[in-house]
Amino acid sequence: MAQNPLHLGVALDGYGWHPQAWRRTLAADPSAAPVTAGRHWAQLAETAERGLLDFLTIDDSLAAQPGRHKEIDPRRLAGRADAVLIAARIAPLTRNIGLIPVATTTHTEPFHVSKAIATLDYISHGRAGWQARVSPTAHEAAAFGRRAVPDAAELFDEAAEFVDAVRRLWDSWEDDAVIRDIATGRYVDRDKLHYIDFAGKHFSVKGPSITPRPPQGQPVVAALAHADPVYEFANVAADLVFVTPSDEASVRAILGAVQHRVIADLGVSFSDDGDFRSDAQVFAGTPAQLVELLLGWQDLGLTGFRLRPAVNATDLPVIVDDVVPLLQRAGRFRTAYRHGETLRDRLGLPAAVNRYTVARA
Repeated sequence: MAQNPLHLGVALDGYGWHPQAWRRTLAADPSAAPVTAGRHWAQLAETAERGLLDFLTIDDSLAAQPGRHKEIDPRRLAGRADAVLIAARIAPLTRNIGLIPVATTTHTEPFHVSKAIATLDYISHGRAGWQARVSPTAHEAAAFGRRAVPDAAELFDEAAEFVDAVRRLWDSWEDDAVIRDIATGRYVDRDKLHYIDFAGKHFSVKGPSITPRPPQGQPVVAALAHADPVYEFANVAADLVFVTPSDEASVRAILGAVQHRVIADLGVSFSDDGDFRSDAQVFAGTPAQLVELLLGWQDLGLTGFRLRPAVNATDLPVIVDDVVPLLQRAGRFRTAYRHGETLRDRLGLPAAVNRYTVARA
């Protein structure tokens, strides 16, 4: 393995991040599976794993389309499946790549998210993560009908509390709580289950979870952060922070503000069509030019990159078949996965110590 390895993931959403990715995909292949089909996601995951990528993320929101618009644009892809369930669908079809679905912290409950991600960690044998996201719009709040949308500061205060409660629920079972002792007839050691008694401003959670502690102890928590208020949330809540720099100066500024492992997002188009709106910088050029950019920015101190293919069907294979080999030749990327490696292991995160484990003689 290289002395200065680069971590590389891919962000998947629909047919790709270009607003017209659906048209380009179906024009080239009218039989392409819909984005609600397991076959669609299985093919993408298998391609990404063939490229030895660290992880893939699956985007999601409480809106039918990307963006925050209330009205549905008939010219854009509409409709999505639940990201956590997609990850659970593709987990048995992959063996090594990390799986990080988005799950929203607004209008949902820590208890539900904690057991869903813990279950994904079991299904994937320790490859699960979770990208926490807020929901800031009134029309998304109206879909639940419980309350008006909080202001931005409260949204992220609530999100930080949400992540804290989820992490405590993951720790609410000690690692060896399930004993399955035939001789005594005890399936579980009740002394190794813990009430978390979480009482915050936004949530009150008794616990324990209904799902035993995940294989990683703490699945990897990620956050996408664009500016100072969200950097503060990411510093408190996340292990992995996705950021959106535009140049070397912004990379340096972000590295001064974010305390954890920093992964830069880049939209990528290898068809000379990088002219589309994106919260991340969009790269349009050759694989060699992209690698030059990645290595230059990595040398500034970034942990790695999450690439957003403009069109999954055409740009993801270029990442796998052209970009990755160039990184390997530069000595910056793995040539094989390590057997049995968890996502925490791969990202260099420390072992997750259970806060509730009681020292016993």
